Formats: sequence, C-alpha cells, structure tokens
Amino acid sequence: MTVLTEGNHTGEFLISEANGYRSRSGPEDIQLASGNNLVAGSVVELTAGEYVPVTVGGTDPVAILYAAVDATAADTDAVFIERDAEVAEARLTYPAAVDDDAKQDAVNVRLLAVGIKVV
Repeated sequence: MTVLTEGNHTGEFLISEANGYRSRSGPEDIQLASGNNLVAGSVVELTAGEYVPVTVGGTDPVAILYAAVDATAADTDAVFIERDAEVAEARLTYPAAVDDDAKQDAVNVRLLAVGIKVV
C-alpha cells in the first residue's frame, strides 16, 4: 500500500492575523536567502537583509514563512508573517538545530517580541 504524506499548506499555521496585510511582508520587501527550500510555517530570522532559518540564541528579528518557497538556486521572493498574529505551534516548522522544547520556547519568545503569539 502506498503511503501519502500531506505537507504544510499555505498559511495553515495562522489562527488569526491583523486586518488587511498588516501581518505580512510583501514579496517585494525581503527575500528568502539562496540555499533554502522551506515549507509553509518555517520559522526564519532576518540576517543581512534576507531571511534564513532561525538560529538558537540569535537576536535578529524573526518571522514565519507564509507559503513554501524553493530558493535553492537563488534568493527568492516570499511572503512572511512578521507581526500581529496568532499561530499554531503544532503547524510551525523549526530548523534541525532547534531540536527540543527549550530551544523552541526560546524561539517562540523571540516571535512574541515581534507580536506573533504561538499557541
């Protein structure tokens, strides 16, 4: 029997967000850095003017990738949830380095600092 695995859907991690597009950055604003192929709901941080997977103990602003983006070959336009939102922790994707509850909690504190509440 073939087993099918359904991945994350665009924006499915969102519980609520601000009216209009206040919570989101537009694709013309900031790109996902080259070398990354991330699913919707990936937690990222802003480093050197582009988003990369979040690091443990970092201090750069954090956000969440709204839709899957394949930027393996080049920096790629993307939409990010950057502020004023509630998100479902079970639907977020953290990088491999964020591999336990304490590290995820530390990243979630950084998300709360920019107005993204993880529930």
